[in-house]
Amino acid sequence: MFHVSTGDIFREEIGKKTQLGQEVAGYLSAGRLVPDKLVLAVLKSRLAVETRGLLFDGFPRTVDQAEGLDSWFAVRGQSIDAVLFINVAEEEVVRRLGARRTCSGCGRIYNVLTNPPAKENVCDACAKPLTLRDDDKPEVVTRRIQVYKDQTEPLLAYYRASGNFHKIDGGLAPEAVAAKVADLLKR
Repeated sequence: MFHVSTGDIFREEIGKKTQLGQEVAGYLSAGRLVPDKLVLAVLKSRLAVETRGLLFDGFPRTVDQAEGLDSWFAVRGQSIDAVLFINVAEEEVVRRLGARRTCSGCGRIYNVLTNPPAKENVCDACAKPLTLRDDDKPEVVTRRIQVYKDQTEPLLAYYRASGNFHKIDGGLAPEAVAAKVADLLKR
């Protein structure tokens, strides 16, 4: 199975300082969603020759993206097997993202609350400093949650109607959430 994270793809483009990366950075630093047309174009390009199963992480985020994905799959004779919605309370999202740190060297991700480095603000793997991403700052996370409510919540109704929608309590311990996800994907 191939893990597809639009966030990872966008951060890679930002890190390479590509034109796409610069365009995406403007949206992300403002706490806004990257436009649907741009997201779909990037994904279609990256996945055009992929033959493994796909596990989308944080995508689609709007009904237009979902419809675009469904159309793309239909042309390829494919469809979505399952949609997993991991539900987490807003205050917990702000707390968790505000505690996330990323290594400025190797990109390893830590959480100062649940998975801290051995030495504060220093990567265990490469000893480079850890940073708080702009899009993990509490004020940006709060804006992202509002954008989610406005643009992403309608996606839940879209997928509930599909018959393959599963809601998981994301407030549980990470191991419990992972076990529930693994169980659903085995079906």
